[in-house]
Order: sequence, then C-alpha cells, then structure tokens
Amino acid sequence: MIATAVSLVAGCGALSDEGDDKKTVRLVTHDSFAVSDHVLKEFKKRTGYTVKLVTGGDAGSATNQAVLTKDNPQGDVFFGADNTLVSRALEADVFASYQAKGLDHIPERFRLDAAKHRVTPVDYGEICVNYDREYFRKKKLDPPETLDDLVKPRYRDLLVTQNAATSSPGLGFLLATVAEYGESGWRSYWKKLKANGVEVVDGWEQAYNDRFSGARASKGKGDKPLVVSYASSPPVEVLDVKPEPEQAPTGVSKGTCFEQVEFAGLLNGADNPEGGKKLLDFLVDRTFQEDLPLQMFVNPVRKDAKLPKLFTKYGEKVEDSATMPPKRITERRDGWIKAWTALVVR
Repeated sequence: MIATAVSLVAGCGALSDEGDDKKTVRLVTHDSFAVSDHVLKEFKKRTGYTVKLVTGGDAGSATNQAVLTKDNPQGDVFFGADNTLVSRALEADVFASYQAKGLDHIPERFRLDAAKHRVTPVDYGEICVNYDREYFRKKKLDPPETLDDLVKPRYRDLLVTQNAATSSPGLGFLLATVAEYGESGWRSYWKKLKANGVEVVDGWEQAYNDRFSGARASKGKGDKPLVVSYASSPPVEVLDVKPEPEQAPTGVSKGTCFEQVEFAGLLNGADNPEGGKKLLDFLVDRTFQEDLPLQMFVNPVRKDAKLPKLFTKYGEKVEDSATMPPKRITERRDGWIKAWTALVVR
C-alpha cells in the first residue's frame, strides 16, 4: 500500500471538491487508499457520481475517527476497517445495513456481518514481517522465518513495527503473537522482543517508507531491514523497474503472518445514501477489484477477479497465516492493546 492520498487527489480527475453535492459521494478512508484514475472515471460514467476522498491517517486512526464522528459523519461510505477493528465500529452503530450487489461472488468466509450486511468485504491480505534481501546477503545472515526467530540476538535492533493502538498492521502483528503464544505467553514474548530492540512507530507509512531499508521510498535512509508490512508488499519494489528482476528485493517471513480482511460500509446519517450504495456496489465490482492489487497491493475478495502478472510473480503466498475469531478479537482487543501499550510503549 504505497500511494498516499495527497498524490492520489493530485492525479485523479474524478476526485473533485467542486460540483453538485448531490452528485458527489464522499469516501472516508485511510491514507493508503489508492485507485486508478480510469477506474473512478468508469464509476462516474456508470452512475453520474464523482468520488471525493476524506482521509484520516492510518486505518486505526481513521476507524476511531469514524466512531467519534458517528453522529455527524464525515462522508457517505467508510472504507478501511479490517477484521481487527471493524467490531469497534459495529458496536458503535456507525454503519447502515446494505447488501451490495455482487456479494454472491465473494466467499462466505469473508462475510463478517452476513446477517445484517452492515459491512461489505473488499480485500484481504496477510500482515507479515518483510525483510531486505540485500542487507541479509551482505551480512551473510539468514533472514528470520518465524516469530521465535525475531527475539534471537542476531536480529537485535533490526525490526520496526507499528503501534498496535493506532495502526491496523501493528494490531495484526500483536494478534499474530497472541494466536501463536496464547494468553499465557504473548506478554513474555513481547518483553523479549522489546529487549531485542524492536522499534515502534505510529503507522505503516512511517514504518515502511521511512524506516525500512528495503523500500525504494526511503532512498537508502531507512536503517531497519525488518518491517511489519504485507505478504503482497514485494511487488511494489519492482513496479516500473526495467528490466524486471528475477525476484523482488524484499522477502516475507512466512511464519509471522496474520490474515487481514478490509471492509467498507454505508455510514449512518450519510448525506448521499443512494450514491453511497452505488459506490459500495462498485467496490465489489470486477473493475475495482481487479485494480486493487497494483494500487493497494492487497488481494481482491471477489472469486472471479483476475490478478496481474506482476502481483502473482512477486507477491508471496502464505498458506497457513494465523487467524482469530472476530468474537474473540471483539472481547479481548482493548485489553490486549492496553496491556501491550503498558509493556512496550510506556
């Protein structure tokens, strides 16, 4: 997930602050949302609606803001609450019920709120530790493969992760450790990880683009060869690189992963609910779904969506990523975050 909202607004003619409000749909989302200009133009051609973005930081921050503004919503549709965070918004009655057209093309395992249809699954991926191949090659050191590896002395001061209280991937990484070590062991694990020099930053953009040594965006200034990101992040490092390399310069530690599913929903009290419904339909339409991989580097949830060659060649497949029942996340999430913050940040 590379493009920021600033560059997106500058580059997409279909995103506009002007025109008839009744023909504008406001999409509230996180800073990493990205979509091709021709895709938004197609939406406008089909429906007559123009999309305006309202961004609010990382997914965690954006979701929290949606909860805080539920009585005076910032837009018509919210996108970006994932399976680690969406229950917070559901409990706060942020979303209105709407069954998006095309939902029958989405596997049932992604339909978190199938009974009420308050949220619609849009994409999925695996939150995993990524590594800088060149760093480990030069050091003649094998990259870590599992969570256990990350606490070994050889990886001291090499990992940067996101704050679990404010960041979706940060929370996903915390949940991966809870799933692996259980209630009796995850705190002990994080004590070891902290002692081994893990760095915590606010969000994904800062961790990956500023601190990670393997990111083109850091221009060599990042000094952390390990970062919490996604199994689908490696393709971004070869995007537009000619000639194409044999492999991406970044790899994935497959024994560190947690599955993430992102959702969208019609906001209660939306000024333009009809336009919002059209936008939700479009988010699960093949046109948008097939644009997702090389825009936000995530997997489309739609079964018949085709993946681009660059994505299939360089993206890493994870067969056994950790998962957790949403009910358990709902019941324990806030307690885990509070305990993690006291242990790691303060």
